[in-house]
Amino acid sequence: MYAQWNLSPLESLGALRARGRDVVAFLQGQLSNDVRTLGNGRSLLAGYHNPQGRVLALLRVFECAPGEVLAIVPRELMKPVVSRLSAVILRSKVELADESDAWRIEGLVGPGAPEPVPVAAPGIAPLAPPFAARLPRAAGGIARLGASFALNVGERPVRWLIVSPAAGADGEPSFAHCARALPELWQRLAIENGEPQVYAATSGEFVAQMLNLDVLGAIAFDKGCYTGQEVIARAHYRGRVKRRLQRFRSNGPPPLKPGDAGELADGRTFRVVDAARGREGGCEFLAVAPLPGAGPPTGETAAPGNAPRLDATQQPLPYELPE
Repeated sequence: MYAQWNLSPLESLGALRARGRDVVAFLQGQLSNDVRTLGNGRSLLAGYHNPQGRVLALLRVFECAPGEVLAIVPRELMKPVVSRLSAVILRSKVELADESDAWRIEGLVGPGAPEPVPVAAPGIAPLAPPFAARLPRAAGGIARLGASFALNVGERPVRWLIVSPAAGADGEPSFAHCARALPELWQRLAIENGEPQVYAATSGEFVAQMLNLDVLGAIAFDKGCYTGQEVIARAHYRGRVKRRLQRFRSNGPPPLKPGDAGELADGRTFRVVDAARGREGGCEFLAVAPLPGAGPPTGETAAPGNAPRLDATQQPLPYELPE
């Protein structure tokens, strides 16, 4: 048996296909990252914003064929995202389609996962599955595995999004020797690595930097105009963002969900971005809150004054936040 390879179904994610002669130019004017760099063996994390610079959705985009881009986005946001993008196509030669039912999306976690699969016999080194050598190792890398796409999305431990035709196809690699893991494993690893997601409950709540998109490489500040660019650029060049995504751990119930608001023991208010049950119980969650010493929160994303107080401890992120 192969050790420490876990595969999670990610049925909450869908696939948006954009195709046409003007697809790159069109998406370049809508998303925060530089879509022109697709097609060189890489995928991109990008934000889709309203004119006020608030994040409507996070998309993982890659070129699936010449002139065709596939964007991975939560299914619950698919309809509003397609609707808003369709309204601004105008004369661009672009077609948009929700192809969620045509694709199967899974999360593959490589060796080093916190929940390893037992090896067949003690003392025997884990074997790598046949497809392992073909997986992209660089962050943001992408590779074809038969009819499937493997997108490297994380390194602690190494993780890939596996995007495959829903009906299956000859030549696809076999994942039969991977342990089947619950989606919560994938979600918890994303939280531990400070990787946000946007859901219906939080769409339009946060400016890009509040979700650390600048730190995570999801914003290209030199790419030119796109929806929300003016506000995002102003926050980058003219002032310090006092409320940012941070990681916390709570030891007890109630379980938190995206959009929940609360107050920490030190008086800082927070709004939950994502949450999952911790490995040892309790709750691991990402929340937008004032940075320590940043002063009282201001603006509409601050938690209400009657927010419940939560006994939670701040946890380190694997990256540094701007001062």
